[in-house]
Amino acid sequence: MPAPVIYYIRHGETAWNAAGRFQGTQDIPLNDLGRTQAAAAGGILAGLIARHGHAASALPFVASPLGRARLTMELVRETLRLPPDGYDLDDRLREIAYGEWEGLTLPEMERHDAATFASRLADKWSVAAPSGESYASVTLRMREWFDSLQGDTVTVAHGGTMRALMVALGIATPSEASEIPIGQGVVYVFREGKLTKHG
Repeated sequence: MPAPVIYYIRHGETAWNAAGRFQGTQDIPLNDLGRTQAAAAGGILAGLIARHGHAASALPFVASPLGRARLTMELVRETLRLPPDGYDLDDRLREIAYGEWEGLTLPEMERHDAATFASRLADKWSVAAPSGESYASVTLRMREWFDSLQGDTVTVAHGGTMRALMVALGIATPSEASEIPIGQGVVYVFREGKLTKHG
């Protein structure tokens, strides 16, 4: 059986995204731009699904349990003229936990714990924030999630989980993935061992 195609959408913008604050597991709501981005991603997704010969109503939809991902999913589904609540949640899709650094900007992180900040700068993949988790551990749960899929899937989650999925599927190295910006208001397609961005 061919590997599932994943239509991957990062949640829309929040006030903390705009301010450069790391959210992690904090439940920060979408701002007005974020809502617009979610609807835009839904329109892009509609075109991709049609091009690939799918009926949107026949695909499984799954989101991170964090509110910004859930609302993005609901706005995407409304754009597709599907019932907004017709999707599943999977805790493995939650964002990487930044522990004591959640809510901080990069300069504030460095002031909080300069030694850990320097270690993480040298090895962003393996070093976790204080009381947080590493990208390496997120990669394990994203691989587990991918292996559990039964077919092509629409997913709304986070930038960190997408980076981890890229590494789990061999699309990028840890050093490459840790530096790649993950867009909002666009759709990424994981297909046949490749990743494409649609905006």
